Amino acid sequence: MQARKLAVDGAVEFSPEVFADDRGHFVSPYQEAAFVEAVGRPLFAVAQTNISVSRRSVVRGVHFTATPPGTAKYVYCTSGKVLDIVVDIRVGSPTFGRWDAVVLDPRSCRASYLPLGVGHAFVALEDDSVMSYLVSQTYVPHQELGLSVLDPELGLPIPPDIDPLLSERDLTAPTLAEARASGLLPDYATCLRIEADPPVHARPA
Repeated sequence: MQARKLAVDGAVEFSPEVFADDRGHFVSPYQEAAFVEAVGRPLFAVAQTNISVSRRSVVRGVHFTATPPGTAKYVYCTSGKVLDIVVDIRVGSPTFGRWDAVVLDPRSCRASYLPLGVGHAFVALEDDSVMSYLVSQTYVPHQELGLSVLDPELGLPIPPDIDPLLSERDLTAPTLAEARASGLLPDYATCLRIEADPPVHARPA
């Protein structure tokens, strides 16, 4: 498996070897040895797995979790094709405001590691695009926050042939500047501290 550090501090793209023959193919989207070598520690304890299915032009995000507790993710696409986007919204981060994007699909079988505290969005480039998530925290609705994926300050790479289909929640999400002024954005030092000493998973309130 090959690993490539993305433009957002701590985010990594993983490209596994795909073993193909006339029957199909076999691949391991997550491999601990490669992850530890690239990130410096094992993957977080998985608290929940999620799957989303999207038709072409659906745009989800930019989503993040209030920190603490914060949520880290390991994501890959099992059907269709998506443009997966990570955004550094951690105040104090050396890459604050930057983003990077990776095309995920079941042919390349790439995966993205999104460290705790960053924003996440993706664009479905094909119908029936299926995203699989490993996440470090159980979903708690009131802790889930968002930013406008169309915020011109972020300048996210929505393809020109995509007319974004957004949820009502994502349509009304604040800009990066608005969220920062409201004190909603994660603190970089706090994110690093939690990642270095992750808490025991608690049941949602």
